[in-house]
Amino acid sequence: MEKKQSNLVLFVSLAVVIAIVLWGLFLPGHFEQTATGLFNFLVGNFGWFYLVSMFSFVGFSVWIAFSKYGKVKLGKDEDEPEYSFISWFAMLFSAGMGIGLVFWGVAEPLHHFLAPLGIEGGTPEAASFAMKKSFFHWGLHPWANYCVLALALAYMQFRKGKPGLISSIFIPLIGEARATGPIGKLIDILAIFATVAGVATSLGLGTLQINSGLNYMFGVPENATVQIIIVAVVTVLFMISAVTGLDKGIKFLSNVNVSLASILVLITLIVGPTLLIINSFTEGIGMYAGEFIRDSFHIEAFGNGEWFGWWTIFYWAWWIAWAPFVGTFIARISKGRTIKEFVAGVLLAPTVASFIWFAVFGSAGINLGTEIATEAIKSTPTAFFVVMGNYPLGGLISLIAVVLLCTFFITSADSATFVLGMMSSNGNLNPDNGRKLAWGFVQSAMALVLMVIGGSGGLGMLQTASIAAAFPFAFVMLFGMVSMVKALREDYQDNIAKKEDLMN
Repeated sequence: MEKKQSNLVLFVSLAVVIAIVLWGLFLPGHFEQTATGLFNFLVGNFGWFYLVSMFSFVGFSVWIAFSKYGKVKLGKDEDEPEYSFISWFAMLFSAGMGIGLVFWGVAEPLHHFLAPLGIEGGTPEAASFAMKKSFFHWGLHPWANYCVLALALAYMQFRKGKPGLISSIFIPLIGEARATGPIGKLIDILAIFATVAGVATSLGLGTLQINSGLNYMFGVPENATVQIIIVAVVTVLFMISAVTGLDKGIKFLSNVNVSLASILVLITLIVGPTLLIINSFTEGIGMYAGEFIRDSFHIEAFGNGEWFGWWTIFYWAWWIAWAPFVGTFIARISKGRTIKEFVAGVLLAPTVASFIWFAVFGSAGINLGTEIATEAIKSTPTAFFVVMGNYPLGGLISLIAVVLLCTFFITSADSATFVLGMMSSNGNLNPDNGRKLAWGFVQSAMALVLMVIGGSGGLGMLQTASIAAAFPFAFVMLFGMVSMVKALREDYQDNIAKKEDLMN
């Protein structure tokens, strides 16, 4: 019966994904109009909901880490962590941000620097605004969003022995029968679609940036043929990595990612405007902390909220769309850690790493002035390479960045195939290779088809659709927090009762 149910989720999910891709291919105008209309409706009418939800995730994560439940293990009391802190951090960071950091590390601060909200562009005030907003969009909020879902999943998997599925987090609230019934299956199918669409979008954007980097450095043409070759090569590599499993392929490549990213940051810190970077990092943390509450709820209620729709609300919706994938993957690798350890690793460490990244590359871009900044953001995929081309060792930095893009690309894709394998096999913590390979092929084909047909526009359509489809996951995570507390309270009462029995 279990096998039939997991196959039902697999086949329905595949059918939904294929139907969406065919819709986008053969009726692109209608697809774009529908996806954009739904997205604009959600952003226009529920921007406040995204802000409140994301802030509640931060508040909940901090509270639970310091509560009486902080010492509870995600597993049995005797379980120890499967991975060292460095490998664990490397894997969760690679899955959670990956390509996005390289793609936006220079481009986002430059966008805000040239077109800030309510400030003259290109000024020192605009530069400070650019760093503060970049820190804000890539800081505690996205990681708290992952943390909430991953924590509930890890608790249900390893403490309660339930399947590694999004629907499992509802068991304490609605009971096992309902959570494994039609409602649960619908949630799991939506989670699979959000994962495939989100990862395919990122893979497509990563391919475009790898192509643009090779074009900028070596004159490799930017065309469909080159992009097909890039996707084909990377697909073979990530499928090899996915088949070798967590302990070899994904873990090894994630450690490579962190090493390459650290080298990139170190070289840029040395050859770039070192003092400006240090000052920018220091000031950025101060502004982020000082205006955290205001920025968390700022939506321009009496002004033009369009800027927030395009940036903050878009990001919050995008992070929620990624939560089923990243949350499931982080949960899978977190057995044996206490809740306090888990929150510190998922919330604080990646946030600090993101701050360092944006301080280094954002400051390096802003330091070159408005003329080069304007040139750089003409094409977001090439922004990084244009900026680095103006510094000593720029060619070396760009080359390392392209290699890093490839390794981030591979780890994002193989982490996703692993998660999709779990989601479509009733939460099996070690899905079979056939299932992983099938999902790997679907992801790459989806990215490639949309990229070749519509370029970044085709990927943008898919991104918009996945964000709109992922709206229900905000409710899943909100209920997940309630469910988690209910389960923890019951456990806590049971433990007290057991201790009293032993004393008697």
